Amino acid sequence: MRARQSARADGHQDMERAAPIAASLSTALVTGASGFVGSAIAASLRSSGHKVVVLVRPSSPRTNLDPRDTVVEGDLKDRASLKRALSGVRFLFHAAADYRLWARDPEEIVRNNVEGTRLVMQEALRAGVERIVYTSSVATLKIADGASATEDSPLSEAAAIGAYKRSKVAAERLVEAMVEKEGLPAVIVNPSTPIGPRDVRPTPTGRVIIEAASGRMPAFVDTGLNLVHVDDVAAGHLAALARGRIGERYILGGENVLLGDMLADIARLVGRRPPRLKLPRKMLYPVAYAAESLARVSGGEPFATVDGLRMAKRRMFFDDSRARRELGYVSRPYREGLADAVAWFRAHGRLK
Repeated sequence: MRARQSARADGHQDMERAAPIAASLSTALVTGASGFVGSAIAASLRSSGHKVVVLVRPSSPRTNLDPRDTVVEGDLKDRASLKRALSGVRFLFHAAADYRLWARDPEEIVRNNVEGTRLVMQEALRAGVERIVYTSSVATLKIADGASATEDSPLSEAAAIGAYKRSKVAAERLVEAMVEKEGLPAVIVNPSTPIGPRDVRPTPTGRVIIEAASGRMPAFVDTGLNLVHVDDVAAGHLAALARGRIGERYILGGENVLLGDMLADIARLVGRRPPRLKLPRKMLYPVAYAAESLARVSGGEPFATVDGLRMAKRRMFFDDSRARRELGYVSRPYREGLADAVAWFRAHGRLK
């Protein structure tokens, strides 16, 4: 490990960053494998012939875990469990994240995402992991007015809306700093908005799909987002492992879609009438404040959040040309992701 870091310090860093890795069949650790994106990465690794180790908390759901994988119970903030999980591992996919747009204590989201990332990266360096793919988010990128945002427009932490975005920006900057200063062999990927099967929690977008498919979204706001099948995001992670440049970031996206069109597509999938009422965002702020107040009492998660409405001010459209050009990344039509999501939620009793 010291020899590799020394080589970077002696001027070979740029050559090493550009060189693709021979990702032969090996053992890979996936954090967050009980969740949505992490389980898709684990499945993609498994189908490619890699041995998979998964780090999960004792309280994590086991629905998405595969009996063929090696399970290590632990926590990202527990160094001892990280050491156990990283023992004998060649590759690391750090996909675990606290993906909430609201929490009673917003700083809890920041601590989970930033400190968890710091510890797992430090332990990966100590373990001599050969290559890391870090799952960031398009939340770390500045939205472009009237255009699709690219990797060349990083968002500052001060400009990030809400604890989740702030935490992902801080964690990504942490990884970048460790690449530059400590020789961390990490490639960064920025998924847009994944949809599809195994959204067990579900994610905020998964909750929109459930509510819309159940006929509980009679209105919507004028915004847009970039939708991508979660299995394409997973394949993009493996492409980043094999061909990504160390220290580079790659958007793993799909299609830019208006929210109204997404809801109409969901309605067609379930045989419902699509919502027609488009509401100004300002009208929904009282609803969001009320939902958050109720959540503080009930302990649940609010369906509408103030930060979510603030984010919806701009259409969250992205350009993933770099990943397609450099990684050979591809994605299927987003409607296939919607169909797979609806089918999975129906099979697991989430649609009423």
